[in-house]
Amino acid sequence: MKNNAIRSPFFYVGDKYKLMPQLQKLFPDDIESYIEPFAGGGSSFLNTKAKKYIVNDIDSYVIKLHKKLSSFSNDTDSFINFLYKLIDEYGLSCSYRGITVSEELKKKYIKTYYSHYNKDAYINLRNDYNKDGDLLKLYLLLIYGFNHMIRFNTSGIFNLPVGNVDFNKNVYNAICNYMAFMKKSSVDFYNMDYIDFLNQLDILETDYVYFDPPYLISDSEYNKLWNESKEIELCDCIDKLDKMGIHFGITNLVNHKGKHNNIFMQWSKKYRVYAIDSNYISFNDNTIKENSKEVFVTNYGK
Repeated sequence: MKNNAIRSPFFYVGDKYKLMPQLQKLFPDDIESYIEPFAGGGSSFLNTKAKKYIVNDIDSYVIKLHKKLSSFSNDTDSFINFLYKLIDEYGLSCSYRGITVSEELKKKYIKTYYSHYNKDAYINLRNDYNKDGDLLKLYLLLIYGFNHMIRFNTSGIFNLPVGNVDFNKNVYNAICNYMAFMKKSSVDFYNMDYIDFLNQLDILETDYVYFDPPYLISDSEYNKLWNESKEIELCDCIDKLDKMGIHFGITNLVNHKGKHNNIFMQWSKKYRVYAIDSNYISFNDNTIKENSKEVFVTNYGK
């Protein structure tokens, strides 16, 4: 089945892009404000119809990049040309414009030729970003970096290695689609703890809150700081919304590599639970996890 969803230009491995055709059928039909406490790359809000979008993420770099990209929503060509200038300056590949790898290199490194071609240029770009903090350079690192991740060490240095990726047609289309969405939509970005974010909002019964939190039983990079107490805290937070008559939806992983999220499974019994055909993959391992089970839980029916 063809996926007509908009892909986020942040290309997170594990984002909700592939799930959106399923989730769209389960989301409410009429949403005043779409509220997302764990927005990440934004595939969820990019594919949801609402009159307004209120988007939050605890990662300050994610929100800075959203704001930077959306600031060009009225001039997409300028944004892309800025990227092209940097690509040419550093000598990175750009298959969308025909700047690609030689056949000799493709034969020598059959599956990793882009990473070999771009490695030195990428390291130079990374070094310069770590000196000047230019967000356009950070976004370019995201395009060419391993699994499109945002990763900093404890000293605040961006340290992600180069990936076997390239500025291709998919990247170009994702940027254009994102800009088109931002141009026509009212989107407010926040960088807060999700509970503080929700507490400062005046949420109405006509609004909708969608949660895509870190997964307790997954070993993905952004899940490392999540633990059982935070899972319980999240469930309690959602219960409070339910008592206020607020519609919510949440996706979560309940089985994965022999692990079971018993906290979430027990909590979800009081609500509606839908199985999601996710073919779950993680940041660190791109193979499909056949024994994984992802669910969508709501307090409303359609």
